[in-house]
Amino acid sequence: MIVVKRNLNMKNLLLSIITIFLLIACNNKESAIQPVDSSSQPTEAWGAISNTNKPWTRWWWHGSSVTKAGITAELEALATAGIGGVELIPIYGIKGKEAAFIDYLSNEWVDLFLFTLQEAERLGLGVDMATGTGWPFGGPWVDAAIACKNVVHRTYQLVAGEQLLEKIELKQAPIFRTVRPIKSTLAEIKNPIATNPNLQALALDQVRFEQPLPLLVLMAYSDDGTVLNLTDKVNEAGQLNWIAPAGNWTLYAVFLGRHGKMVERAAPGGEGNVIDHFSETAIQQYLKEFDTAFAGKDITTLRAFFNDSYEVDDANGQADWTTNLFTAFQEKRGYDLRQHLPALFGEGAVEKQQRILSDYRETIGELLMETFTQTWGNWASKQQAIIRNQAHGSPANILDLYAASDIPETEGTDIIKAKMASSAAHVTGKKLVSAEAATWLGEHFTTNLADLKENVDRYFAAGINHVFYHGSCYSPPEADWPGRLFYAAIHANPRNPLWADYPALNNYIANTQAFLQAGHADNDILLYLPAYDRFARQGGELLEHFDGWATPKKGDTTEVRRTAEWLEKNGYAYDFISDKQLEKVAIKGKKISNGQHDYQTVLVPPTTYMPLSTLKKLAELTDQGATVIFQALPTSVPGWNNLEGRRQQFATVQKQLTTSGAIMQADLSTALAKAKIARESLVDKGLQFHRRSNGTETIYFITNWSEQSFDGWLPLATSFQTATIYCPMTRQKGVAKQRTRNGQSAIYLQLQKGQSLILKVGNQPSPIAPWAYLKTTNTTIQLTGKWQLSFDQGGPTLPATTILDEAINWTDLEASAYQHFSGTGTYQMEFDLPPGEGSGWLLDLGKANESATVVLNGQTIGTLVGPSYQILLPAKVFQAKNTLAIQVSNTMANRISYLEKNGKRWQQFYNINISARLRENLGEDRVFTTKHWKTRPAGLEGAVTLTLCE
Repeated sequence: MIVVKRNLNMKNLLLSIITIFLLIACNNKESAIQPVDSSSQPTEAWGAISNTNKPWTRWWWHGSSVTKAGITAELEALATAGIGGVELIPIYGIKGKEAAFIDYLSNEWVDLFLFTLQEAERLGLGVDMATGTGWPFGGPWVDAAIACKNVVHRTYQLVAGEQLLEKIELKQAPIFRTVRPIKSTLAEIKNPIATNPNLQALALDQVRFEQPLPLLVLMAYSDDGTVLNLTDKVNEAGQLNWIAPAGNWTLYAVFLGRHGKMVERAAPGGEGNVIDHFSETAIQQYLKEFDTAFAGKDITTLRAFFNDSYEVDDANGQADWTTNLFTAFQEKRGYDLRQHLPALFGEGAVEKQQRILSDYRETIGELLMETFTQTWGNWASKQQAIIRNQAHGSPANILDLYAASDIPETEGTDIIKAKMASSAAHVTGKKLVSAEAATWLGEHFTTNLADLKENVDRYFAAGINHVFYHGSCYSPPEADWPGRLFYAAIHANPRNPLWADYPALNNYIANTQAFLQAGHADNDILLYLPAYDRFARQGGELLEHFDGWATPKKGDTTEVRRTAEWLEKNGYAYDFISDKQLEKVAIKGKKISNGQHDYQTVLVPPTTYMPLSTLKKLAELTDQGATVIFQALPTSVPGWNNLEGRRQQFATVQKQLTTSGAIMQADLSTALAKAKIARESLVDKGLQFHRRSNGTETIYFITNWSEQSFDGWLPLATSFQTATIYCPMTRQKGVAKQRTRNGQSAIYLQLQKGQSLILKVGNQPSPIAPWAYLKTTNTTIQLTGKWQLSFDQGGPTLPATTILDEAINWTDLEASAYQHFSGTGTYQMEFDLPPGEGSGWLLDLGKANESATVVLNGQTIGTLVGPSYQILLPAKVFQAKNTLAIQVSNTMANRISYLEKNGKRWQQFYNINISARLRENLGEDRVFTTKHWKTRPAGLEGAVTLTLCE
């Protein structure tokens, strides 16, 4: 039965909807969700879809208890769903499955790994491998000599003629931290850690044994400025053989601490100490275990080794020292740090404290770069592999650490943090920059595909072009539902009822990344990152860690972050750049080139400390005709060595800059207008973008996650004669309407909330047909009558087929089987051919909880992942009598809650055993619970309508 309505607020409807043309010729839902067959697609539009274009997923092996049959089944499921590759990382095991544990890097484990490489190659999947289990790097073969260290100091006071009677010694205070409360105590823990049985059950996070610490140095400081090294006057018993001369003396005894950080979420055979990241010997010895395991084995199909962020200092105190730090410091900074220990440890003049601290932090950062990142990268290269690295959280300038990686990787939801990784890739000419995507977007089992798409689109707008889902767990085919799960994941696996619709999203990502991995970023501004301001910033601990460049003080931000946020909000295309990276740019005409792309300006935010070499480089660029903007001139050089000489040179360059062509302007709008930097005004409409160039054309990724649909003219900062629109969700393409007014080109664009499009603009005519814009009439039909609701996959049981008077959520039905069901339900009805002629009818589902595939007369039209649920039904698909089927899939939430309410415990994991993101979901046993959850809506919600399109 149909009801025809006239003048149904069509003016507003026209502004709020756009077309999604899905003309996929297939006969059932299964065929509609296969990966895109790139061989049949026009290469002009998309190119061949490679496994790198597709989304990859982190693939956890619980306890490494996997089988070859299970590996094959998992990889086939991932490949069928449109996943391009896996990142293999073994983690903690399953309780009750101890007999199936396989020790990391054992012969049996390596055999399964080699089989994985073989099967992945057969299926066209890529493989990356974490260089260890859990995170950070560490394991049972990491002994105390190469484990992470910390510095501890004591002070003593003496006056002239006194001799220190107490021993120069320090016992390390014990620490015993586990992931969750256990019955064991430190007294029961053996040293070394690797000798303890049942390390999976212990789930150790940090262990320090009470033990004497080795003395590194004993320095004496007089109130008249005299400094003496007394280390050789301390005997083996700790007695100091020295009488204080004239004056008042403070003695600093520096000891080498054992930080005690353990590998987090370690797999069997991977439990143990975390390495000393500042020691080349440590990383070399650590990697020898892999050399031994892989000796004589062919692992050449492995693409990359992976590092899952720094995170050593997610513990009590920091790993802030290494055995040879004093030597390395003198080599790098040109003076002896031992002469200035009071300033390092927060005593004396504040400015000196800041400068010594800055030099210490710069040295630590260089060691992390040279001894860890570069050594690891060189080793991987010898294995014919590359490295993928999460540099964020490191105590260093992360722009340089990202740049030292073959594939920089970010995570989280902060766009400024994401742009740290993408900027390093753009500035140094790297093709790929990745993201650990969708990590714990919501509470367990509640994330839908719209949430996932929004997260991915934000990454794309930040310049990320190679996303990894976080993630998927290997689970044996015979395991009871929900199988194996990770504690901070979206559960991207075939046991998730949304898996039926994942291929639609996976194909969208592949189509988008095919554009975003081509050419290079087309940004205008190089935003200088004042790392030395952060190096000099004093806080509670020696090291400072860097993410999105907000300061440690909650609610506060740095000047550079304020500038970046302003640029983001106002539509300016920019990349961050470090001091080292700035040294390598050159002048090309009057622009600033990295050898691949020409930037229009360098923007220096308010900065206190800037290296002399950087200021000279900026002056040189200005002298050569480049545009350099200073919101304010930097104040001084950082660091301590040869301070006065460098200050004088700095002042000279400062003076030169004040009379040069540099733009000195605190107000960013004024400064950028003077520099003739165009902004993308589309951000004023709530849209986000990323801009690229392939040499002859400019490519825009534009996404709409505002609260409103967009339908209108969109000015672009790029001049062009032809603009082509590509829809990565459907592969529809067409030439856009365009106009030029007052010298600015614009295109006509329609974007629903949650929709993204690709624009390619240039000066060559396009042979492609015009873009099919949506033009609705004032004729709207509400589908009324009987709906048949049936269920064909899901659980805990399949509810009975029922007849509905209207399309409602199946959870609105009284029977408990509907309340607890997670899976796919099909709403089906028959209706006569609607009156009226046009290109088709716009189907509006109202709201689907959570995703829906639309089938008309046996032909799959497409899958809607939300948040908008509208799709064009082409006129040629209609018949005199029509059958509409809407296949709706919901989340895992209702079924998982049913299990727990019925006493079926599915949480059997060692270590963290599933934690709660929200405090209200934490049970009395400190484990995640859903016992109090109400049934979440599932199915169709709201009137289903058809609107005639011209």
